[in-house]
Amino acid sequence: MLKQAKGRAWCRWAVVLLVVGGLAGCDPQNISELEEGVSTEADVRERFGPPEAVWDGPDGAQVYEYNRQPAGHRNYMITIGPDGKMAALQQVLAPHHFAQIQPGMAMEDVRRRLGKPMKITTYDLKRETHYDWRYLDGPNESDSKVFTVVFDADLRVVSTMSVRDPDLDRGR
Repeated sequence: MLKQAKGRAWCRWAVVLLVVGGLAGCDPQNISELEEGVSTEADVRERFGPPEAVWDGPDGAQVYEYNRQPAGHRNYMITIGPDGKMAALQQVLAPHHFAQIQPGMAMEDVRRRLGKPMKITTYDLKRETHYDWRYLDGPNESDSKVFTVVFDADLRVVSTMSVRDPDLDRGR
């Protein structure tokens, strides 16, 4: 019994260390090693793996979506230019990106800007669909929030909102 309790305590500490390491800026994809205009598509795929989706970008570029939902707080959009080099790397789950989501915008345009949501909820009686993304609005896990986009029956944006992440109160 004592050996089992020690094993559980060790597991709890291991989980705490993993969480703290992740919050302290752990960079599992070595993002800091990627450099715009220098890193290649192969470099991006080596660090991130295959993209969740590939979107057509401007001037023959491609935009690779790397989604970290539902548990993560980031979605990356990496633009690969026609020359095969990384032209841009953006973490898109942030208030300045959310501000670009306007009433009347098509659902696909929102998806292309923010990536795959962590949760999609359809409300048949209201004829609405809600897309939710988890993000950090500060440096700590306690700064976790959920950004919601509400779409009407025509799949157009009606409204947006941000709320404190309800999982914080449930002890995720």
